[in-house]
Amino acid sequence: MKRHLFGVVVLVVAGAVLLAQAWATRVGEPAPNFTATDSHGQVHRLSDYAGKFVVLEWTNRECPSTRKHYDSGNMQRLQREWTQRGVVWLTVVSSAPGKLGYVTAEQENAHLTQVKASPTAVLLDPNGDLGRLYDAKTTPHMFVIDPKGTLLYNGAVDDHPTTDAADIPGARNYLSEALEEAMAGKAVRNAETRPYGCPVKYAQ
Repeated sequence: MKRHLFGVVVLVVAGAVLLAQAWATRVGEPAPNFTATDSHGQVHRLSDYAGKFVVLEWTNRECPSTRKHYDSGNMQRLQREWTQRGVVWLTVVSSAPGKLGYVTAEQENAHLTQVKASPTAVLLDPNGDLGRLYDAKTTPHMFVIDPKGTLLYNGAVDDHPTTDAADIPGARNYLSEALEEAMAGKAVRNAETRPYGCPVKYAQ
């Protein structure tokens, strides 16, 4: 009886894993539409940005890997560079209340001013719905969506998975590489890479 029950449990767990994988956002497939509210109370839908490239950046200002890119000014530089070229850049905070990196709208807006960040908007996702929809795993974790709504890139900012800002100048920037190739009408060579950083602090 116990052996039978154990087998049932294994099958249920395996099925849940397969179901999660089946619903995970995959490169080359349509990016899931979403509705989320930003730190100024404005509602954003992915469908609002049809015809544009969209970057989704998961962040946690208390994570050392995130601070690497913000304290050095690297993430802000990327935000300015790509938004000036017409890319919609949506930063996402999926930390739950009481978890590392959770912020109120007022706190996030003050932080944006302090670090001189310039995304198109910061989407607040305390319930983790948007993060789970995209299977965002770390902070940072980057996604690129093309003007037709197809997911083009899923992964890390660059190829140096450290917390040392001194590594940034010599790193291969996967995000910029993906955008450059896609805007030139080329296939993205490294469409999936392994993101690095702190695990997203989802609500349980």
